[in-house]
Amino acid sequence: MTRFEETRFTSESFAPIAVAIRSDFDESLHHGAGIVLDEHGAVASELGTGDVMVYPRSCLKPLQADAMIAAGVELTTEQLAVACASHSGEPNHLDTVRTILGASNLSEDDLANTVARPYGAAARKALRDAGVPPSSLQQNCSGKHAAMLATCRLRGWPIDGYLALDHPLQQMIAAHIETLTGEPIAHIGIDGCGAPTHAFSLRGLAAAFATLARGSRAASAMRAHPELVGGTDRDCTAWMRALPGLIAKEGAAAVMAGALPDGRAFAYKIADATDDARKVVMPEALRLLGVDATTIASNSNIAHVDVLGHGEPVGRLVPLEWPRRG
Repeated sequence: MTRFEETRFTSESFAPIAVAIRSDFDESLHHGAGIVLDEHGAVASELGTGDVMVYPRSCLKPLQADAMIAAGVELTTEQLAVACASHSGEPNHLDTVRTILGASNLSEDDLANTVARPYGAAARKALRDAGVPPSSLQQNCSGKHAAMLATCRLRGWPIDGYLALDHPLQQMIAAHIETLTGEPIAHIGIDGCGAPTHAFSLRGLAAAFATLARGSRAASAMRAHPELVGGTDRDCTAWMRALPGLIAKEGAAAVMAGALPDGRAFAYKIADATDDARKVVMPEALRLLGVDATTIASNSNIAHVDVLGHGEPVGRLVPLEWPRRG
């Protein structure tokens, strides 16, 4: 058994971030780390350690898309939105991915991401009922992978092996991520889809989103088509619709990042990777960004998570307040 002191985390890495209340009694406590930056890049709030290194997982996708834009890839606004997406596998998502492939004389067979069924429950059921087998196209990262292939085609890089760390595409993306975050990549692992996933601090993730939000094409595409970035009943899609100008992206293992057009930004991670806790913390992050309380309250259903007893709500999972700086 690994002792706590043998992990890279310390007792300072995470702090209480959300609590589950059952029948008016605090039942479970979730820990996390997070950081909020003001429009000048100064720390407005920090919970736990904002410099803790994390895999942002799918929060990387807008950064990776921005790298591919810098490399010259030509995508429509819709195609760019789905390149930033962890899509639900709905028909508009799959059709848009197909257009990326088709425009570069590529096919679904060229996709090297994991074979899977759609992320969205309704889309998953529809394709299963129709007898459609799982495929790389249906997997939620297929937009990113299609854009990666299109970039390779444009630059004359090999299609085969495009996920390898020493492939020119991945070398270019890693260098661009370091530029956006303003810090070196701490580690590179393999994400669920098979693509490289780059570890760096929550501070770096928030800073990267701040840069993108100030005027990147990736941010503009996310704002124009939030339905392509997530999908029906997805919280990142709902928040971007509710708050015009916001960009927001979730990542596996309970990571969340977002930013407003003036560069105010946040990033956080739930220590135990509970996605429900990730969802309920979002209103606290928005409060610290300066979003007005009325707007947050009127959209509170997006972050509502019930605690059930005998099949009925008997409590809620709720966020805890973060400390403010200054």
